[in-house]
Amino acid sequence: MQVLVTGAAGFIGFHVARALLARGDTVYGVDNLNDYYSVALKRARLAQLERQRNFVFCQADVGDPDAMSEVFGRHPAIEGIIHLAAQAGVRYSLENPYAYVHSNVMGQVVMLERARRLSRLHCFVYASSSSVYGGNKKQPFSVDDRVDNPISLYAATKKSCELSAQTYSHLFGIPANGLRFFTVYGPWGRPDMAAYLFADAIVTGRPINVFNHGNMERDFTYIDDIVAGTIAALDRPPQGSPPHKVYNLGNHHPESLTHFIELLEKELGRSATKNSMPMQPGDVPSSFADIETSRRDLDFDPKTPIEIGIPKFVEWYKEYTGER
Repeated sequence: MQVLVTGAAGFIGFHVARALLARGDTVYGVDNLNDYYSVALKRARLAQLERQRNFVFCQADVGDPDAMSEVFGRHPAIEGIIHLAAQAGVRYSLENPYAYVHSNVMGQVVMLERARRLSRLHCFVYASSSSVYGGNKKQPFSVDDRVDNPISLYAATKKSCELSAQTYSHLFGIPANGLRFFTVYGPWGRPDMAAYLFADAIVTGRPINVFNHGNMERDFTYIDDIVAGTIAALDRPPQGSPPHKVYNLGNHHPESLTHFIELLEKELGRSATKNSMPMQPGDVPSSFADIETSRRDLDFDPKTPIEIGIPKFVEWYKEYTGER
């Protein structure tokens, strides 16, 4: 299959592209290589992909219609799209809201506009987020729950991605699967997310901020499990009218933030200095994925508890950073 992967230099995009290449697909990777976090890390991921014969990279902004028209014009035989490019981060959306509207809202519409013109499109897969559950109190979070109570702009833009895909599926018959990712971690992870952020602080002796005074739970999901679910979503286009589905991809096993930190301390052989902090605006105390629909339709079966995933992450972190 010929697959376009946006956000190919990003954390999830890199792993998805690598898995597609490993099974023999041709991958066209798109990324704008912005400086929201280390461009060097993004380029290091890209260097891994560019060793593969069937990988083609194009630096482009998914929110730019002309740039994406040029990319698709060069590759008219695209059969699958995995749209992962986005402006990430709940907290940063409080500082730079325009970046989220451009990348997440405009970017989704640009991609859908290109997708509807593809004659051989098998499936359009796009990233949503567990953040869309917002202020919901019922747990675990189910795809059948209402998600009209976002508590961050990031969450609102991700819900808009789902609405846009639903609309384009209705109007143009685009087969589309949306994926609500739950707290992804693992090797090559983002420096602004918990695993890397905490590991780096522990190693360099900086304090870590523990929000809500440590009373936090997250459905930490290892990257290999996320990749398996994402590729299954590509291979299994939805049926029905309109052909659009949304799935949770989580570990179905929320863990306390304090236990997550303890495992990092154990693997790094050092103790963390912790700053006890109140809850951050836009954040939630707990996330927990109901994955029954994903199991049924995608055979999604997460296999990696944090007791296995954290050591794998730390092994990579030590190699990549030389432990600072």
